[in-house]
Amino acid sequence: MAASKSNLHIRSNSLPSKLHPVIEECNDHLMRLGAAHAISSSSSIAQQLSGLEDLHLCVERMLELPLTQHAFSQGRQEKWVDELVDGSLRLLDMCSAGKDAVLHTKECARDIQSTMRRKVSLESEIKKYSASRKVVKKAIQKALGGLKVVESKCTFSPTNKDSEITAFVGVFREVEAVTLATFESLLSFISGPKTHSKLNGWSLVSKLMQSKRVGCDDDVVNEFAKVDAVLLNNETNKGDQAMVDLKNLEMCVQNFEQMLESLFRRLIKTRVSLLNILNN
Repeated sequence: MAASKSNLHIRSNSLPSKLHPVIEECNDHLMRLGAAHAISSSSSIAQQLSGLEDLHLCVERMLELPLTQHAFSQGRQEKWVDELVDGSLRLLDMCSAGKDAVLHTKECARDIQSTMRRKVSLESEIKKYSASRKVVKKAIQKALGGLKVVESKCTFSPTNKDSEITAFVGVFREVEAVTLATFESLLSFISGPKTHSKLNGWSLVSKLMQSKRVGCDDDVVNEFAKVDAVLLNNETNKGDQAMVDLKNLEMCVQNFEQMLESLFRRLIKTRVSLLNILNN
């Protein structure tokens, strides 16, 4: 994690030596979230989602600062304002993609468990699950592919040289990057381990952590991949183990679903606050 810490430290060196406490608190959250990207497991991703909600609660407080009002009034016609507003919508889209993915998975996992308890043929339910997984993976690849396009276009730098405004914009830029990196981890985990090798990553945080993920992935339990192996590789004869794996998956997606719903509401509130500031 030394590389990620170094990156954040370099960023903070360019900021004024004395920052508002809320900005410093946001930086602390960013540091902790950067460290949490070392391993992609269901528990670590849940930890990251919880950390994101704390971070965006801090962002809401930052939006209430006179500094924020000043930054927007000074930069209303600048490109970074539009990028920041566009970024808030991008975060909502990625969070929505995660919600859809876990909802599809939860429904199919429950249907299969119900069928297994009735001890009837699983063939139709397995086909349904397989089709659902294909839809989910396709949607995930589309969402993640969209991040690469955005990354190549996004500049997000103010022309105003005021150090406080630069600090403000820099923090928001980092918040978006770390949030998207967390959603990338979530969606890649849901899609399965093969997805990691196909991604270049959104933020510098996620790029720096890919080298660490390579060494860890084989040791990490992926509830989605385990159920895929049981259902899609014709291992359903292991009935008891299949039920355990499905139950673990259901608990995993329920946890993700609750956290994503709470985070989604937080992101909506942040976007509304941004738009209200611009309209005043």
